[in-house]
Amino acid sequence: VVQLVESGGGAVQPGESVRLSCAVSGATSSANCMAWFRQAPGKEREGVATISTASAESYYVDSVKGRFTISQDIAKSTWYLQMDSLKPEDTAMYYCAADIRVCREAAKRGFSFWGQGTQVTVSS
Repeated sequence: VVQLVESGGGAVQPGESVRLSCAVSGATSSANCMAWFRQAPGKEREGVATISTASAESYYVDSVKGRFTISQDIAKSTWYLQMDSLKPEDTAMYYCAADIRVCREAAKRGFSFWGQGTQVTVSS
């Protein structure tokens, strides 16, 4: 079993930055893919970024390319989402997720393990 705990959310102004953290415990060595999702009120959950734990290969949804960066510190079992140049439309609950499958399969079939979420609000 893999447990995930997000932190780092908050309220910021447009153009500012936030770094989210996802601390992972349990069978961390079995997680081959980590991801960040978000869900805004009244909208469906959206995949934001994924990273292969083995290769560090990453993927981003078009709306965040060039602004968000997913990264990992394997030694600390912690994954990050650096969010720069934030926009009001980035306002959402952000979740980290993990799966033992490679990212391509996890994205297709769904992630097995989820955190509780952390809120990010971008408003002037």
